[in-house]
Amino acid sequence: MKIAIQYVNDINGNIQAVQLPLTEWEKVLNKLKKYEQALELRSDLKEAFDQVAVLKKQKGHKQTLNDFLNEL
Repeated sequence: MKIAIQYVNDINGNIQAVQLPLTEWEKVLNKLKKYEQALELRSDLKEAFDQVAVLKKQKGHKQTLNDFLNEL
């Protein structure tokens, strides 16, 4: 991805901000949103697998999927 970036410097030459075309900014935001969604999904899946592992270790009566769905 080649982006035409412009830097805004203060009077000492230190970079204070970055400017880029709005269309490029929207593309960056879109990609960021997709990455955030993927990370959230990954986190949710990890939590679900951890819960399954805990359930597999438990002894005694285990709730069936049908029973669980009927409670909803």
